[in-house]
Amino acid sequence: MNFTNIAEVFLSTVKKHSEKELYYYKKNDSWVGLNGQDIKIAVEDIACGLRSLGISEYSNIAILSNNSPRWAMCDYGIICSVMTTVTIYPTLISKQIEFILQNSNSKAIFVENEEQFKKIEATSSDSLKYIIVMDDSLSEESNEIMNFSTLLDKGRLFSKENNLSLDGMVKNIEEDDILTLIYTSGTTGIPKGVILTHKNLLSNVEATLKVATFEDDEVFLSFLPLSHVLERMGGHYTSFAIGATIYYAESIEKVPDNITETQPTVVVCVPRLFEKMYTKIIEGLKTAPKIKKKLFYWALSVGRKYSTLTLNKQKISLFLSIKHKIANKLIYSKVKAKLGGRIKFFVSGGAPLSKEIAEFFASVDITILEGYGLTETSPVLSVNSPIFGIRFGTVGHPLFNVEIKIADDGEILAKGPNVMKGYYNDQESTDEVFDSEGWFKTGDIGEIDSDGFLKITDRKKSLIVTSGGKNIAPAPIEGALTNSSYIEQILVIGDKRNFISALIVPNFESLINYLQSKNNNLTDNNAIVEHEEARKLFESEIANAMKDFSNYEQVKKFELLPELFSIEKGEMTPKMSIVRKKVEENYKSLIDRMYE
Repeated sequence: MNFTNIAEVFLSTVKKHSEKELYYYKKNDSWVGLNGQDIKIAVEDIACGLRSLGISEYSNIAILSNNSPRWAMCDYGIICSVMTTVTIYPTLISKQIEFILQNSNSKAIFVENEEQFKKIEATSSDSLKYIIVMDDSLSEESNEIMNFSTLLDKGRLFSKENNLSLDGMVKNIEEDDILTLIYTSGTTGIPKGVILTHKNLLSNVEATLKVATFEDDEVFLSFLPLSHVLERMGGHYTSFAIGATIYYAESIEKVPDNITETQPTVVVCVPRLFEKMYTKIIEGLKTAPKIKKKLFYWALSVGRKYSTLTLNKQKISLFLSIKHKIANKLIYSKVKAKLGGRIKFFVSGGAPLSKEIAEFFASVDITILEGYGLTETSPVLSVNSPIFGIRFGTVGHPLFNVEIKIADDGEILAKGPNVMKGYYNDQESTDEVFDSEGWFKTGDIGEIDSDGFLKITDRKKSLIVTSGGKNIAPAPIEGALTNSSYIEQILVIGDKRNFISALIVPNFESLINYLQSKNNNLTDNNAIVEHEEARKLFESEIANAMKDFSNYEQVKKFELLPELFSIEKGEMTPKMSIVRKKVEENYKSLIDRMYE
């Protein structure tokens, strides 16, 4: 890739694919497409519109919205006008949004609709001057608060009067200019603005394109938040760089329908999607006719042997090849049809993927490429690759332009052009995450096997040290337990305690079905978590999951919770990671009771 910045990539794609429909969105139950020329015109109007407001180069402009072509075009408009995009998760509350706007000194913000607009009305920021409502729902506008179409009109007029063009603005962007600020709090602390430059993101796009074969007829389905760096780099910049078609899902709830309709070839997602799919398949088998159940498990056995040989580049016998073709016709093709029928592979990141679930999907001929990285690394550091090798239970090899080493204490350290410039207006936090030789400290514990595959064992700050002095990584325990179709969320506890315990949020749909099979028709969550039949089931599920763990690692006691951990209660980050400290604080009395 011979580009200096992401804006040049954008211009190259819209010129090359001016007539091709690159973005699709749902309107009145039909998919509507926007071609390269449509997108270029809109982005130019957005960029010039921002300039028409008197906002200077290198200013910060925020976006608060769910995924849509307008989100994507606003991002490119901000970037092409030599400004910086500040991404804000649409699930955040007013107080959290206010902090980001204040800390980033954002001059303007694009908000999706009236609901998001109300959040901004409830905030105060000294720097914020302009609000643009993306769905044109404002009935009354002013010089400072306007509809999206009004900004476009301003931009069109300003461009003519000042002889301003997209190409002209883009020429002023340097590789070390800040492309975006992405605020991340991880699972502890005050949010920090991660500074990512054009070079950071561009280097990650370039490296990503080398780990698999991509064609310009690829189809992506975008549903992970574009405010999340994984979707931003993979499903937004990388997909656009190859001229792929991107469909924007209507909502998370509609993803199963949208994936069937749009028939994507590549989907970027998080492990939770596979866990839900796996649970649905296993639950369906429980009530399936005996012959169908037997056939499925036969096909699974054939697929497991076939995928193991394939991944190890070993010879496949003619007999196994024939059985695999039969299994594909009878079973695999039906599973893949639910996913549109054209999936080449899924890309999984953002959280650990269970080895068992990865192997399960490989056994039904669906490839999941698990990778690893952080917001601070743009994000990908390593990934399993159809070209360089796949090993389940690992996060693959480092990208070609990334260096990784393991510190003496087991922490994963990284170097590369994708590593952030630092945290915005926070030199102290920046200094803390780089060592004296410039290596970025990921905060994750890991190991590299003899074949160069990286394996993540836990977060450095998550390690549990029991009162007996045992060091225990909770992630493998939690991973083993979430393979159960009856477990939705789990937090393993035991730091400075004398044994391991767990807080468990059941998958109530599966649990209610189980109880009904026992002639119990309870539907109230509070009553269900107290019921003896439910507790017996979870005792059995935990015992099965703990078979491969040492005695001191095994969950000895547990409590069932009637509701999910939530962002509103501070128990989850916007990317749906559990905030351990907050959960332990909210359920202190329940935890203490387990240790009485």
